[in-house]
Amino acid sequence: MPHDPYQFHPLTPDRWSDFEALFGPRGACGGCWCTYFQQSRKEAGANKGEANRAFMQARVAAGKVPGLIAYQGETPVGWVAVEPREEYAAHFRTSRHFKPVDDRPAWAVVCFFVAKGSRRKGLTVRLLQAAVAHVRQNGGQLVEGYPVEPDKLDYADVWAYVGVASAFRQAGFREAARPSATRLIMRCEIDA
Repeated sequence: MPHDPYQFHPLTPDRWSDFEALFGPRGACGGCWCTYFQQSRKEAGANKGEANRAFMQARVAAGKVPGLIAYQGETPVGWVAVEPREEYAAHFRTSRHFKPVDDRPAWAVVCFFVAKGSRRKGLTVRLLQAAVAHVRQNGGQLVEGYPVEPDKLDYADVWAYVGVASAFRQAGFREAARPSATRLIMRCEIDA
């Protein structure tokens, strides 16, 4: 079996500086700091930059684990946001793309960020596999994702922050719903 170049660790207070290094001084995606789904759209837009960084840091300091950091050696190279679906209620409540398929408790994978030099190397699939393992370790039985299915091959990386359907399929997720032509709800069942 080939050596896996990646290690995955939950974002905890002792790894905050690695998260900041990965996201850079602007907080990735225009100052979002991966807080878009924890807030209403209005709040997330109004808080871009430092307010979002402080919001995320306060969540982590309070004991929330909003996702996993991927490392290649000692270098943080990727991120996946995964938490119980109710953590994203403020955002999901108003979106047709994220309406619950049913009332089963699920963990939600809502965002990815991969460092520029590590893109297009299969890291998103590995982040999904690590997210499923994390959910299993925390007693979850269902993981959902909300990827895009690009209708053209030159889909800009920045718009794939929710992931692409092909990566979810490679990680063992199945389509559960299709709210639009290019947006899916995909699920992975975790064996008890």
